[in-house]
Amino acid sequence: MIGVLDYGMGNLSSVTNALEYLGIENIIIKNEEAFENVSHLIIPGVGSFGKAMENIITRNFIGPIHSFDQKGLPILGICLGMQLLAEFGTEPIECSGLGMIGGRVELLPNECIRVPHVGWNGVKVVNDHPILDNVKRSADFYFVHSYRFLTSKQQNVVAETDYGVDFPTVVSNDRRNVVGIQFHPEKSQKQGLQILTNFSNL
Repeated sequence: MIGVLDYGMGNLSSVTNALEYLGIENIIIKNEEAFENVSHLIIPGVGSFGKAMENIITRNFIGPIHSFDQKGLPILGICLGMQLLAEFGTEPIECSGLGMIGGRVELLPNECIRVPHVGWNGVKVVNDHPILDNVKRSADFYFVHSYRFLTSKQQNVVAETDYGVDFPTVVSNDRRNVVGIQFHPEKSQKQGLQILTNFSNL
């Protein structure tokens, strides 16, 4: 069973609709007790890093999320959800994230083609991870964001995207149970749905 975290800033319906289409059982997690009923956790997100962390703290989700990780259970962060996995964010000012993957989140640089980054782009795999099993290497995915996750260690980068500069678009922790994806797999057609299927199989 996949739990989709509701902290007031996620694109819940897009994610749950994609999971329903794939026939994957899921529930929306609205309180800390609901964590006990799921084997996988998705952290979606749209909006500001600082406000998202404030909401997660207010709803007492920090402890259950870290407990989930300590058990080695699979966690997937999507878009803002990926960025929240970092140690620090800078939107609107520097603040702490979940600290599950070393690094910080910063505004996309001026060298990028346009900010915000909206539209379809490819990814380049730099480290293997089962989250990308059976995904076409030539596939494009749908992005909507203005910030990038800069990892502390290159080994935590699974894939990058060239958008005037290269930046990480799939990241993983050292134990490989926590994965972050900058693009939206739930909006990326067949190849994105394959990623959600892969996550359900982790």
